[in-house]
Amino acid sequence: QVQPVESGGGLVQAGGSLRLSCAASGRTFSSYAMGWFRQAPGKEREFVAAINWSGDTTWYADSVKGRFTISRDNAKNTVYLQSTSLKPEDTAAYYCVAVVLRAGVWMPADFASWGQGTQVTVSS
Repeated sequence: QVQPVESGGGLVQAGGSLRLSCAASGRTFSSYAMGWFRQAPGKEREFVAAINWSGDTTWYADSVKGRFTISRDNAKNTVYLQSTSLKPEDTAAYYCVAVVLRAGVWMPADFASWGQGTQVTVSS
C-alpha cells in the first residue's frame, strides 16, 4: 500500500505560487499512478492532476491546466504539485492518493489510503 503525507500548503495572495509535496511510504510507490485531489468547504472532493508511474505522462483538470504541474521523484517516493497563478477558487485542502483510470475518469485506487491533506488558502 501507499500511505501519503502531504505538506507545503499555506496562505498566499492571488497570483502567487506554492509547491505541494506528498511523501508516500510503501515499497511499491513507483508501481502506481499518483494523483492530487482537492476539497473546498461544502463541496465534493475533485480531481486536480495525475501522473503515471514513470512520470512521463500527466493529466490535469481543465480548471488548473496551464497553471499547475504535477511531477514525481520515485527515488524519493515523492509527488509534487507546483501551483502558479493561484486564484481564490483554488482554496481547498489538497490530497494525494494512488489513482486508477476507469472509463476515462481518474479515481482513487481501491487499495488507496488518504493522507491528512494540506490546506491552501488564496486571498483576493
